[in-house]
Amino acid sequence: MSISAFDSTIYRDLFTDRDVAKLFTDTAEIRAMMIVEGALAKAQGALGIIPETAAKAIHRASLELQIDPSALAQETGQNGVPVPALVAAFRKAMEAPEHASYLHWGATSQDIIDTALMLRLRQAVALIEARLDDALDGLGRLAKDHAETPMAARTYGQVAAPSSFGALVASWGRPLLRHKHKLARLSEGFFTLSLSGAAGTSAVWGPQTPSLRASLAQGLGLRDPQHSWHAERDEMAEFAAILSGLLGSLGKIGSDLIILTRSEVAELRLPAAGGSSTMPQKQNPVAPSALVALARHGQAMAHVMQGAVLHAEARDGAAWFSEWLSLPPLVMAAAKASAISADLAQGIAPEPAAMAARLQDPLGLIRAEELSFALAAHMPRPQAQAAIKALCALAQETGRNLSDLVAENHPEISDQAQASITSEIGQAGIEARQFSDEVTSALGGVKDT
Repeated sequence: MSISAFDSTIYRDLFTDRDVAKLFTDTAEIRAMMIVEGALAKAQGALGIIPETAAKAIHRASLELQIDPSALAQETGQNGVPVPALVAAFRKAMEAPEHASYLHWGATSQDIIDTALMLRLRQAVALIEARLDDALDGLGRLAKDHAETPMAARTYGQVAAPSSFGALVASWGRPLLRHKHKLARLSEGFFTLSLSGAAGTSAVWGPQTPSLRASLAQGLGLRDPQHSWHAERDEMAEFAAILSGLLGSLGKIGSDLIILTRSEVAELRLPAAGGSSTMPQKQNPVAPSALVALARHGQAMAHVMQGAVLHAEARDGAAWFSEWLSLPPLVMAAAKASAISADLAQGIAPEPAAMAARLQDPLGLIRAEELSFALAAHMPRPQAQAAIKALCALAQETGRNLSDLVAENHPEISDQAQASITSEIGQAGIEARQFSDEVTSALGGVKDT
């Protein structure tokens, strides 16, 4: 196995979102940094900070030149950042020293690296949002179609009370709606230009700094922070926390699907399942398992990102390196998990017969709460609860149905004891339809399929 499964040819279809992976290659990083360098020169030329002819030459070269990533490795290992080697290679490749000398004028490595990262993160978040919309679309349809499909709700892994499959789907989807809104708010202000020079003072540009920063931000479509944020990493940590929360919610879906597709439960069918090398009968829940694994891995990376907030003084190499090691895997985990969830949401199917069978178990214990409240109309609630609990124990001991025992011992509620279980799902169906309506509103109408 390779050091990172995200970069593995063997495991790429299991863990990698290929569109997002393209944004985190060495080539993509160099291309983004060159775009920033070219846009910086263009803005400086327009303001007269560097000669306009040099600015045009640098900007044109930034779009045309190709820099070999491997050529930067040795110097990067020595300097701790790739920008010095990139600038040297860029200047050499221009073959115009009179113009190339103005490249990277007044900027520092962190300006270029952080700004280039923002350009790539913006694209990655857009892809995650699109996959999340697909997942919500599928979940919204499921919740609506199965708002009244009865199934047993489980608490602590035990059958608890009647609910509906649509309500369970809604419980998967509502957090995703909240994450969608968080990502939308994030997009309004997170993708920020970094431009403040060696120690964050912008000394080289002097009073032209605000105009230069505003011009470059506009040129790259990023927010102008109006100050240096080299050592201010709280927003990076917040971004990581949002992705971690999203992964947790997607992992919860995976965890539930693993349970519901167990051989002895079989209340759901997956759109696809994995096989075994030796057991022909196996239908392994591979996609749900990947969701859980990605959630765990991504949340570990998010924990490292929280620690990177401790970014000492004007720049902290160790904290910065920690971000490089943890942020790309976190973004990839969120992207792939969103894509897997979209596929599952569009393809999973309930098994109503299996769900109904769980409700109609011979002992009828799932009706215990309902019957205890029916009995509470005739005696104090604690006494009624104790009475039904004792009858539950008797049902388990004798193998007799709880409703029959209640009818014998408390004939005053015999009518309630014979009520249909499928009508006792409370607000489950209503909540499922409410969620479906919220999805329709959030997506601007249900997508065509």
